[in-house]
Amino acid sequence: MTVEPVRPDAVFTAPVSHEDRSRMRHAHTAAARTLQVNPSGTDVWGWQGRTLGRRAETSWLRVVSAPVEKQGGRLWEGTAHADALVPRSVPRPRLRGLVDWTSGPYAYRAELTEYVPVPPVTSGTPALDRDTFLPDSWWTQLRTALETLAVVETDRESVRQKWVDNNFRRFLGIDPIQIRDYTTGHADLHWANLTHPPLVCLDWENWGRLPVGYDCGLLFAYSLAAPATAARLRQEFAAILDTPAGRAGELVALGQLLQACSRGVHPHLAPLIARHAEHLTGVPVPAH
Repeated sequence: MTVEPVRPDAVFTAPVSHEDRSRMRHAHTAAARTLQVNPSGTDVWGWQGRTLGRRAETSWLRVVSAPVEKQGGRLWEGTAHADALVPRSVPRPRLRGLVDWTSGPYAYRAELTEYVPVPPVTSGTPALDRDTFLPDSWWTQLRTALETLAVVETDRESVRQKWVDNNFRRFLGIDPIQIRDYTTGHADLHWANLTHPPLVCLDWENWGRLPVGYDCGLLFAYSLAAPATAARLRQEFAAILDTPAGRAGELVALGQLLQACSRGVHPHLAPLIARHAEHLTGVPVPAH
């Protein structure tokens, strides 16, 4: 896995606290010892330092941490559930080992998966800041993967109606809509979770039931600073996004990203997402 310089808007960064960085590295070393692998790769941090991954021979060792009282649940179990339930035709790393433990006030889960030698399209950030060329075969692989995933049966809920009810007016300026068309999706479809050809879909902790159009709408929003790529994505997924159900799911994705932007994430994307949301709804996005 290649590592790029940290961008000013990067969200996949080491914890701010030296104590937390040291704690996570110690946990990673302990997991490697238990799973009998030898990490040698560069540290790759997840969302705001919540996870730490490194190459370990022909595997990838990722450790996730949470306070003991918050361990378990959908995010904690996502990778294991995906390995058991999602067809192998959906390209993703195979799970090779799993270990859980607690130390003091923290719980840890270590996941040993196949190492993917092909780098993700972006590193350090989920968003594209320039157009990237991806061949027709890559787009076909992505469409096929999402079509296969869509029919997987699961009781995992990635996006809930309650979020729509509580947040649509605040972030989109419109009345909540009733989501009637659900599918199974990745739920975190962005450019750091998709590799260059051949396609591999990474990071399955959040997958589950979500509105039709959510995955495509989320990836489109993360492409807004790369207009040619965004246009290609819109073309590839027009059969979903250009439907009432797809439009509803896209609005949910935009609303959730605008919520993240209100917390200071993706500052360069915020006005682009707001402009696109206004284009879809005809209503100005509330200022935050």
